Parts: sequence; C-alpha cells; structure tokens
Amino acid sequence: MPDRPPREIALGISGGIGAYKAPELIRELVRSGVKVTAILTHNAEAFVTPLTLQTLTGEPVIRGLYDLSGGADVEHIALSRRIGVLAVAPATAATLARFAQGLAHDFLSTFFLAVPCPVLVAPSMNTRMWLHPATQANLALLRSRGVRVLEPDVGELACGETGSGRLPEPRAIASEILKLLDRRDSWSRETVLVTAGPTREYLDPARILTNPSTGRMGYAVAEEALLRGAKVILVSGPSTLHEPWGAEVVRVETTEEMRTAVMQALPRSTWVIKAAAPADFRPRNPSAEKTAKATFSRLDLEATPDILAEIARHKSGQKVVGFSAGTTDYLESARRKLQEKELDLIVANRVDEPDAGFGASTNRVVLLGADGSQEALPLLTKREVAARLLDRLESLGHAAR
Repeated sequence: MPDRPPREIALGISGGIGAYKAPELIRELVRSGVKVTAILTHNAEAFVTPLTLQTLTGEPVIRGLYDLSGGADVEHIALSRRIGVLAVAPATAATLARFAQGLAHDFLSTFFLAVPCPVLVAPSMNTRMWLHPATQANLALLRSRGVRVLEPDVGELACGETGSGRLPEPRAIASEILKLLDRRDSWSRETVLVTAGPTREYLDPARILTNPSTGRMGYAVAEEALLRGAKVILVSGPSTLHEPWGAEVVRVETTEEMRTAVMQALPRSTWVIKAAAPADFRPRNPSAEKTAKATFSRLDLEATPDILAEIARHKSGQKVVGFSAGTTDYLESARRKLQEKELDLIVANRVDEPDAGFGASTNRVVLLGADGSQEALPLLTKREVAARLLDRLESLGHAAR
C-alpha cells in the first residue's frame, strides 16, 4: 500500500441547473493540486460542455459507458483504481435514486458501483423534490452505506421559488472534497485488526449456543478504516453481510477459532478493534451425534477463551479498543473491562433499547478512554458511529510500528 493515496478525484456532473457551477468547482480543486477527471451525464451536457470541462481539467471527459479514452481497460474500473474520492455535484434526485438502488443506468451510476473510495454527493433540486419521502429515503440509505451527503443551501432556486435545494458554493464543495482526501491520508500506514459478529458453540450437530449479533458494527468499522486508507484484517463470525471490498477477511465459527485467527493476525496489526460478540460459554463435552431433548435439561458449561485478555498479554505497541454491551449497569461494567483488559478505549452500549445494540442499524454509544474521558454519542447509524470512533482514535495518535 502506498504511503500516500493519490490526490486525484472523479467529479460526476448530473443534469441540473447547478451544473453551471462545475467549472468553478474544478478551478478550486485544480488550484489545490488535485487532478480531476470529469464524468458528464447525457442530461448535464445541456448545461455545461465537455470542451469546457476538458480545458479546465486537462483530462478527457468521460461521457459514455464504453468510453475508452483513458486506455484499453474498461474506464470505470481503471479510474476506480486511481482516485481518492468520487464527488457528484450536482447530484439530481434521479442520480441519487440510481445510486441508492444500485441501478447501473449510465457511466456515472455504473462507476459508483465500482469505486472503493469515499463518495460525496451534493444534491441540488427543487425544494419539493428534495423533501419528497422517496428522495429522503434514498439519502438515508446512502448515508447508512457511508456516502457523505453535503446538504443543499437555502435560497432562491432557478424555478423562482425559495427554499432548500440550491447547490452549495464551489468553494464549500471543494473544501469537503479536500477533507475527504486528507482523511484518507490519516490511516494509510495503519493495519487495523477488526473482529465482528457472534460465535457459535455446538451442543451437538444440530444445536448451538450463540447470541443475536449480526456483525454490522464490526463491518462498519472495517469499511470506515478502509475508506481512510488503512489495511484491514477482518475476523468475522457467522454473518450474512457482504465482505468489505479490499479487506482481508478470515471467517471463523467458534470462539476458539476466533482466538486463533486474532492471535495469528496480531503481530501484523497496529490497531485492534474488537467489536465481535463471542459466546461466553461452551459445552464442556459436546456430543458428536444429535441427542434427545431431555439431555439438555441441564448443561455442563465452561468459559470460552478471553480473547481481549490474551491480546493485552501479548500486544507489542498496538492500541486496543474493546466493545462492551450491557443493560442498566453498562457504563460501570465497561469501565471495569477498560481497566482489567488494559484497553486504550472502550465503546459502551446498551442492548436493551429497540434502536440500538444487536441487530439494529443504529446505535447509541459512550466512548470511554483510558485517560478517564467520556463522550456520549447521540443515536447514529452504525456507519456514523464507526466514523466518530475512528475520529476519536486519531486523537490517540498512531500506534507503534
């Protein structure tokens, strides 16, 4: 992995009146030393010409799905390997809908599906279109997947009405793009070991001990670390989630298998973020054959390996983050775990609230630092929690290498 990700972006321009601001946005980016490749939709050509954009960027403008102007490779794959950010300004309601539903309708929507880098959209449209439940639902879905949405400005619109929907000024959009590029630099030398999901402990071939964890929180952390340029090793228990693009994924089932995978990966990591929820107990003598129900009226259990404690004993410069799920005494329990396991930070959350904890797409957590700090986050999507967590970890400094 290079020490510094490329300061190159793709700028998608869709067919709205706000497209007239694209040339000034390109100027702002080029002045900041960013290489820009413009992607122009068919409808956007009614507002700004390819010749203007090519003159300003110094690069061929991509207009069609099979435009091979950048070389022999299919361009949406070749370009996706190089850029640090995909920005779309203006992003029309139709473009947002195609992104949210995964519809590869044209080059821009196809390219969106191919990029592993951060994506920023700057919506621009009539106020009623902006406020329509369909548009808001599409935006919510994109946000949950980590897309950065730059809220439109309020003011006079091209239709003569006044309200939300104006494309932000080029300087504001450029500033957000540069922030994403800089954020991507911050983890480019880090290797982040993330654990996610539950584990299973078999009573017999047909019955298991497990918990409701889905792995969403750990996968969100892995995806956010990848977007910031880190190398990611994801040790995942059973989960139906798609593997994060670019991560080294190790699939495990039991707690012992998770322990083995984590300890093997530990020497290669600079950060350990243990978001998994491994089973606390396993049967002392599991049966190799399916047994009668009456056999399980009483269970003979033993504790599973304490992976966090073992990490604490064997770490050599890594910074370690734990998660602690609880109910009424969840903060006190998290503080004990923070001290006993010698963690740098712990994420505490309640699992008895309907909009947080296991299985939910949102979470409400408290970040507790080894220095005694405490930061309560509001209800956020798990992707947003992951972003806030990594922001907090950056303040701890880089781990020893």
